[in-house]
Amino acid sequence: MSDPFPAIAESAATGETADLFSDIRATIGVRVVNLVWRHLATLDGALPWAWQAVKPLYVQGMVDRAAAAFRREMILPSLGSLAGAEPASVDAVLASYDHSNTANLFALGALVARLRGDVAAEGMPEQGTRLAAIDVDLPPLASEADVSPETWQRVLRLNRFGDRPEPLILASMYRHLAHAPGFLQRLEAVLAPVQADGSLERAILGNRRTAHERARVLARAIDTERPRLAGEIEASVSAFVEHAIGKMVTICRAIRAARGTVSS
Repeated sequence: MSDPFPAIAESAATGETADLFSDIRATIGVRVVNLVWRHLATLDGALPWAWQAVKPLYVQGMVDRAAAAFRREMILPSLGSLAGAEPASVDAVLASYDHSNTANLFALGALVARLRGDVAAEGMPEQGTRLAAIDVDLPPLASEADVSPETWQRVLRLNRFGDRPEPLILASMYRHLAHAPGFLQRLEAVLAPVQADGSLERAILGNRRTAHERARVLARAIDTERPRLAGEIEASVSAFVEHAIGKMVTICRAIRAARGTVSS
């Protein structure tokens, strides 16, 4: 699939961009910089502005507090059981993305709300205890040339679940999991039924609505001047919040519940 959201690879980052990537990893508590941040690095001045705007939400525990409350209320489709032995990288990938996507959903959702002028009229975000960082090694992001044609086609099929027929963004989580093709096969087998009966879409939409309302409150804590590229930043970030991150928060949590690595 073509990628309308170019990004700077972590290995190619230099200067201020490399420093910001390092700070993002340390602050969010993961070893991989999410695609949305790497995409913002391609827009002139967007990454420094966006990170300065939302970093306090992470540092002061506002994002973690919102994420913890959100997880207690999440709607999860029933996938049955995905328990069983898998390469260690599988649970590492799932844990990392469960942590970072949920945090990014709220921080970036708040950023979009601020840029759109959709900030909650009342309520103040509460500070809280930071969630534990996910310090795990992840396999490299797989590209089409790195895996078998069958596996790559499965990655593309999985990416359509919970999204439009031709998604805007290829979710990075599936690219990491492509190094475990057997697990991807099992994953497709349990996701296909909930995609077909609509329960996956209902869960994603319900969780996105809940997250949106919480993000509007978090947006009250963002106090930065409107950037020069406000329109471009809002369009890019909202695409991630409303599609890739918005769907993968639910999908990843449901997979981990089916694996038995978190309570549902």
